[in-house]
Amino acid sequence: MESNSVIRQGGTMHKIRREDLLSLEEYAKRRNIFRDEVLVHKKHRQVHLGDHITLYFEDRLTIQYQVQEMLRTERIFEMEGIADELAAYNPLIPDGCNLKATMMIEYVDVDERRDALAKLIGVEDKIWLQAAGQDKVFAMADEDMERSNEEKTSAVHFLRFEFTSTMVQRLKSGGVLAAGVDHPECRIAVAALPKETHASLIADFD
Repeated sequence: MESNSVIRQGGTMHKIRREDLLSLEEYAKRRNIFRDEVLVHKKHRQVHLGDHITLYFEDRLTIQYQVQEMLRTERIFEMEGIADELAAYNPLIPDGCNLKATMMIEYVDVDERRDALAKLIGVEDKIWLQAAGQDKVFAMADEDMERSNEEKTSAVHFLRFEFTSTMVQRLKSGGVLAAGVDHPECRIAVAALPKETHASLIADFD
């Protein structure tokens, strides 16, 4: 791995290559340090929409950590297996004109969660971000596979938010980034994300 930092080139966040990864042995040595760095990084990439919906915005560093953890857990060291993991996780890295997030619907009580997931069918398509003065950008959800059915939505979704160049420029020039949910069973609006979160997310457009 070249660095624990996010590496960019040509305005687009690099996808992870095989040579960017640590071997299982080397990762075991550096895991604690790497994990601590990632946890600090991820702290400013979480957006809470009410008490039960959280967006965890992904970038190269968060995805590299997930890949390394998956290889470690599954003891994957052969080239084919590593390639499969990279093919699965690389699409979650932003492409320079979008933000990508893992959405979690979280309830401690099992019965409450079951009822909520039944009421929130389609909520993944009603999550939005908005640059100041611009139209809302609604998420494109679960492009890899369908995660909802007629009875309930899933507790986990993968979202992509596509921004125009004007929207990106507005954010980079100091315009606030808002977020929310427009669903009949859940209407939430966060007028402006914290400045640390704003700074971390607009870096995804560099």
